[in-house]
Amino acid sequence: MMVDAIKMQGTDEQWERFGKRVENFEITGTYAQTELGHGTFLRGLETRADYDRTTQEFVLNTPSLSAYKWWPGGLGHSCNYCLLVAQLYIDNEPMGVQMFFVQLRDEETHMPLPGIDIGEIGHKMGFYGTNNGFLGFKNVRIPRTNMMMRNAKVQSDGTFVKSPASVLTYFTMVMMRCMIAADNALLLASAATIATRYSAVRRQSPINPNEPEPQIIDHVTQQMKLFPEIATAVAHQLATNSLWSMYYETYGDIERGSYTRLPELHNLACSLKALCTADANAGAERLRLACGGHGYLTSSNLHIIVASAAAACTYEGENTVLLLQVGRFLMKSWRAASEGKPLTPTARYLAAPAQGKGFGKWTGDLANIVSAIQYAAANKVRLAFESMAQRLKQGQTQEEAANNTGLELTQAAELHGRSFIAATFLAHVTGPAAAERSAAFNRVLQNLLELYLVHTAQRHLSAILQCINLSDSDLRTLQTRIETALRKLRPDAVSIVDGFDFHDRTLSSTLGSYAGNVYESLFALAKQSPLNQQPVPKSFQTILKPFLKSNL
Repeated sequence: MMVDAIKMQGTDEQWERFGKRVENFEITGTYAQTELGHGTFLRGLETRADYDRTTQEFVLNTPSLSAYKWWPGGLGHSCNYCLLVAQLYIDNEPMGVQMFFVQLRDEETHMPLPGIDIGEIGHKMGFYGTNNGFLGFKNVRIPRTNMMMRNAKVQSDGTFVKSPASVLTYFTMVMMRCMIAADNALLLASAATIATRYSAVRRQSPINPNEPEPQIIDHVTQQMKLFPEIATAVAHQLATNSLWSMYYETYGDIERGSYTRLPELHNLACSLKALCTADANAGAERLRLACGGHGYLTSSNLHIIVASAAAACTYEGENTVLLLQVGRFLMKSWRAASEGKPLTPTARYLAAPAQGKGFGKWTGDLANIVSAIQYAAANKVRLAFESMAQRLKQGQTQEEAANNTGLELTQAAELHGRSFIAATFLAHVTGPAAAERSAAFNRVLQNLLELYLVHTAQRHLSAILQCINLSDSDLRTLQTRIETALRKLRPDAVSIVDGFDFHDRTLSSTLGSYAGNVYESLFALAKQSPLNQQPVPKSFQTILKPFLKSNL
């Protein structure tokens, strides 16, 4: 993250001075943004960088306990430099958040430099190998040229030159959210691989009393635990691929001095980061439970996947806060749509509903389901917009109205993201690329798409029924279609997760190896336990035997 941030925020000269040293591992660094008292709300960061024009230096200070940097990865013991995110002050006037390249430790001795208070924050639920740290400053001086100045600048006389687009300061966060969304699609896929392979080995509970115990993957209830997560992992990978394409197109635009796509990219990154991490977190836990008691063993590695996804729901932007940001974008988009103004590509589905056009008829085909999800999302946006307008009319401030409409804003934002994922999945499966794939591959993708869309429609049925008429027969048909999709996917399930192409060393799971030797792996690992190296543990003689022989 630090390397990419210097590339995007630093000048070419700064890249030569700082970036290449980090990239070549001549020094170790981290991105220091989050504070003990502030995270997602970047404008609330407290760490100060005051410009001293007499020496042409920035003076760094941590004005309060809550201003301590908290969480940067590797900061605790590994890093000797950081890219610091701090509030810039010139003549005690705030100039907004900027980035500064700061040395923290001596390169030879690794001792903290004067004025640097640094350490590790303690045990966490996961990420045990990362020494997340805290960092405080007391009158630490750095040269003026250590501020990243590709966009905003501070001249030697203290003149501040604003960035051409304020969101450029946060562009590193946009990149990280793209990365997190994509990574969590892979986390969900890895959990699905483990649980599906285990379910193909495990046999239990006869379906037919005259036949042997079946693989548990043959139970429809087990399929419902596994297959929607597989389909979701595929949908998320396709959606995040589209997100990355938009990112690189926008980055190219920025290089050419155009910033028009930035707001849309920012909001799509927020949306997919929130949804992909939330779905990975909930989905990985469902998949752990699908492995029964063996899923509780650390050797399953599912606990690491669950903990990693859980952490991603809050780092680099807490999910609810990100959805609220998307909600604000949707309010602006709805207003523009109502006035007949142009919309960004990801919000164009709002145009027709905003002009009063109805949904039409529910047919239940795949394109119709995507349209229904989009229409339900548009309706949620409309309801949130009307609630905001009513509260403003009652005399509430913009901030009060936004807070009081928060539930509706997050609901609209979630469905907005779901509609993008659904539309992207549909376009990939039924679009021109289908002609380049084999019929067998297209059949599998079609089954995954069917399950994903029908399952998504069922999950958000209340939002759909708010604005679209479905009969009892339509609702029964949705349930039947899910059961049919599960049955169609059963023969291909193991091959699909094999197609995710995770190496056994990557999964590191006794339950999910490619060879399928689950019980052998579990037993071999149990035999290696330190508690099994002696037939009688020391505790028997020192604790258990005296207790059993006592008169208690």
